[in-house]
Amino acid sequence: MRLIFAGTPEFAAQALQAIIAAGHEVALVLTQPDRPAGRGMSLQPSPVKKLALEHGIDVFQPLSLKDAEAQARIAAMQAEVMVVAAYGLILPQVVLDMPRLGCINIHASLLPRWRGAAPIQRALLAGDAETGVCIMQMEAGLDTGPVLLRGAFPIASTDTTATLHDRLAELGANLAVEALGKLPLPAVAQPFEGITYAHKIEKAEALIDWSKSAAELDRHIRAFNPFPGAQALLGGQTVKLWRAEPVVGEGEIGQVLQVDRQALVVACGSGALAISELQKAGGKRLPVQQFLAGNPLQVGDRFDLPG
Repeated sequence: MRLIFAGTPEFAAQALQAIIAAGHEVALVLTQPDRPAGRGMSLQPSPVKKLALEHGIDVFQPLSLKDAEAQARIAAMQAEVMVVAAYGLILPQVVLDMPRLGCINIHASLLPRWRGAAPIQRALLAGDAETGVCIMQMEAGLDTGPVLLRGAFPIASTDTTATLHDRLAELGANLAVEALGKLPLPAVAQPFEGITYAHKIEKAEALIDWSKSAAELDRHIRAFNPFPGAQALLGGQTVKLWRAEPVVGEGEIGQVLQVDRQALVVACGSGALAISELQKAGGKRLPVQQFLAGNPLQVGDRFDLPG
């Protein structure tokens, strides 16, 4: 099938790789403009662009799809379908209508739950029991289109955004290839019940509030791993918490209850959190034993409370 692919990050690159491997003709790849990154802040291509160039596929990086020149280039491809995954630009109706079979989106949630930009993190923060991927027929609304295919799996108690991302990317790639092989597919309208929005993650959200329960803070740490990292304040200094689990414990909120080689146990609003991996600002992620060697803490010490 002749198609256009639109996507930017690694999640999308996995889908593009699967589509190429399945033998489809990718006439054009749309991706975000190169962005400055790294210590030198030099311009870096997106994972999707890198993959497309490796396969000799034309790459188009418009700032917007609303201008006539960009639309003319897309129309000239005469694609049967456009596959979209975490692209980052809004597709106007004129673009949605160009391919004969329309545009389909790979969305990492069980729609209508978690429409929007950050479905993986929001599912973890909310304590959802499962997540998955929907292949959706795109329309003008934000992730409102009817669903063509879906797949789901349970969220484990140890899952982080990083681990869920990898499993969802693989599932999304497989479902996208399956959908392309079956188009046109019957479209099932999303129900009106259960609609939630996965608003973009803001760095300020990463700050730990010790008055919350240990179970909530465990999810918080896992949801912000790998980005931007859950942050606690200790003596006015930022410390990132990377690995922890809820345990039984009681004390003043934010107070250190136990210190040993395996964990640093801190009292929460309900229960306690056994932290096993931390990172000081400017330092490396360290197991608690190594962290404490350079940052000694004692029972009775207390993390700063927000506000």
